[in-house]
Amino acid sequence: MKPAPFEVCHPDVLRNATEMLETGGQGAKLISGGQSLGPMMNLRLARPSQLVDVSRLAELQRVDERSGSVLFGAATTHAEIEDGKTPDPIAGMMRQVARGIAYRVVRNKGTIGGSVAHADPAADWISALTVADAKIHIAGKRSNRTMAMHDFVLGAYTTDLRTDEIIIKIEVPKYSKNVRWGYYKICRKVGEFADAIGATIVDPERRYCRVVAGAVGGKPLILAETARQLAQLAAMPAGETIHDEIAASATGLDAASRHQLATAVGRAITEAVGL
Repeated sequence: MKPAPFEVCHPDVLRNATEMLETGGQGAKLISGGQSLGPMMNLRLARPSQLVDVSRLAELQRVDERSGSVLFGAATTHAEIEDGKTPDPIAGMMRQVARGIAYRVVRNKGTIGGSVAHADPAADWISALTVADAKIHIAGKRSNRTMAMHDFVLGAYTTDLRTDEIIIKIEVPKYSKNVRWGYYKICRKVGEFADAIGATIVDPERRYCRVVAGAVGGKPLILAETARQLAQLAAMPAGETIHDEIAASATGLDAASRHQLATAVGRAITEAVGL
């Protein structure tokens, strides 16, 4: 199928982009890599009357390294992260996550900011950035703001991003050289969206331990009790802990889906700490 008619605007600065979004209202949509919006338009699941192309905005392409974090421009492609063209603040985790996204042709165009804004619950960056405690930097016509990743995602394909706002940066904390991490997803075949995701970061130097279950049909689950036991005991949490915590939080999932999630989480923990 072909998309419904639309026009494309190419703002030269960020302020112009936010003004175009405000003027266009509900009919205006941002586009950068187009790997999510493009197929939806072709199927006419999305019918924007105006596309605001932000792929060339300098503010969204720049990657800044600070003493305690790395700020990825929202237009940074998955391939740039995969190829090591950007710093990796989690000792290789972001490169591995990027490498597992879809196929290379998608990674060449798809962007980290676009994935976060789309908020597909089975997409990789939603879970990976939640476990990393990333922050989302947002620009609007009247003000700028910053949100924790876990607060930014409200549910499946739903975020706190307003119609006149743009994600400009994704800030990921730098972890110590001794950080241990695990990221495991269950897919029917390579390149497909995940049926279950498990993600873990353990950094004793920063006194940080977080465990996340993703691809749950909504925002990723932070498994606080599982992480507490992992940090306290330095051992794999009891099997029923992972299962019970997932079951208590993901009440809409069937038994098979909960089992897949528990398996993915357990394997991510094993990857992280070798237990």
